[in-house]
Amino acid sequence: MAEAPSTTPTIRRGVHTPHLTRATVIATCIAVCVGQIGLAIPAVLNGLFQQDLGTTSAQLTWISDAFLVPVSLMELTWGVLGDLFGRKRLLIGGSALMVVGEFVSVLTPGAASSTDTRVAVLWIGQILAGVGAAVLFPTTLAMVAAGTHTVESRSRGIAIWAAALSSGGFISPVLGGLVTKISWGSDPYASWRWAFVAVGILALLSTAVAFTAQNSSAPEGRSLDWPGQITIAIALFALLYAVIDASTAGWTNGLVIACFFISAIFFALFIVAERRAPAPLLRLELFRNRAFSVNSLITVIGMFAFLGTAYSTSIRLSAIQGFTPLKTSIAFVLLQGFALVLMPVTARAIRDFNPRWALGGGFLLIGAGDLWLATQSAASLSLAPIIAPLVLVGIGFAFALSSVTAVAVDTVPNHLAGMASGTTSQLRDFGFTLGPAVIGAIALSMAASEIG
Repeated sequence: MAEAPSTTPTIRRGVHTPHLTRATVIATCIAVCVGQIGLAIPAVLNGLFQQDLGTTSAQLTWISDAFLVPVSLMELTWGVLGDLFGRKRLLIGGSALMVVGEFVSVLTPGAASSTDTRVAVLWIGQILAGVGAAVLFPTTLAMVAAGTHTVESRSRGIAIWAAALSSGGFISPVLGGLVTKISWGSDPYASWRWAFVAVGILALLSTAVAFTAQNSSAPEGRSLDWPGQITIAIALFALLYAVIDASTAGWTNGLVIACFFISAIFFALFIVAERRAPAPLLRLELFRNRAFSVNSLITVIGMFAFLGTAYSTSIRLSAIQGFTPLKTSIAFVLLQGFALVLMPVTARAIRDFNPRWALGGGFLLIGAGDLWLATQSAASLSLAPIIAPLVLVGIGFAFALSSVTAVAVDTVPNHLAGMASGTTSQLRDFGFTLGPAVIGAIALSMAASEIG
């Protein structure tokens, strides 16, 4: 039997690290599940957005990315704020902000308004909801990490957290498929609004339950570090904008090249700022730990591949093949449902074995499933040929998600749980954001030309 991770949590003076209560487990699971539901809901509604709003491919991509970009930009910042001012407050505030964002999305104007106006309102709503989710992802993981003090309790806590996160990914399309069967006035294509109503209600429930959670914080050695926050936000936004815009404007477009250049400059400025900061946003010495640095790289690449798979599958089934949202949701149940079904197995794997073995095996299965999916033509208007490869990807994701989180959290001391959680969440969701931006755009163009 391989050796379990050697780094165990340590409690230091000035760090509030209570044991994880049942109410906290429930509150964090509901919150991260709702955050993931909000993140995933636009993907299954692509067909309805296109029919109701008359979007271009770029506008359609930005509906998902309007939620994902603030998540990718702000998780390190919220990790700091939770450490400084208490994570329970952020749990409540993030859930409440998701309520506001989802109901703004519901208020998207009708067909009498221009497409640009309607899409802009939907973007604003998704941006607000995305900021709320950016609070929830690192905060919930930090609360789990701070409240678990043994390898066994931490592996169980991380497996439960990962299962809740993944559950949101398959509940979302099922929920979207069910509620969009309800008519919205006289326009059948506008029924997508009910999906955002449902997410808003779930976020309201999360807000209420968050009041029962136990607070935790770790203010020692932490500060707002404004230079670090500003430089990393600009660097990541410029990079994401360049990648997303390049899929339609082209990689040689002047604005795209300028954004890549700006991103490189501000990444360099971020490194300088963090080296000089007495209490940095991100301790760069963490990346001297080989396990942490390799895990960080794998997280971005692996999550890019996974959500790219999910998004291209959504485009294939909804926008290209015209499946209903409910039928499209079958694919998402296969992709993300195994994290819940296999939770006892993944918990034991990261407890009894080195999590890096489960991590490598998980991503290997995702890669094999993706290669299998690539052989299935979009001209085949059936779900059957892609069920087996989707199952392979789903099982791989179940192991990869738990393992990538365990490696990141277990390689740092307990008083840095907020920093590790923020870094892991930001890297994971950065990969998630790149997936729809790049692979989704390729799927739209290639599959449409093939079937047309």
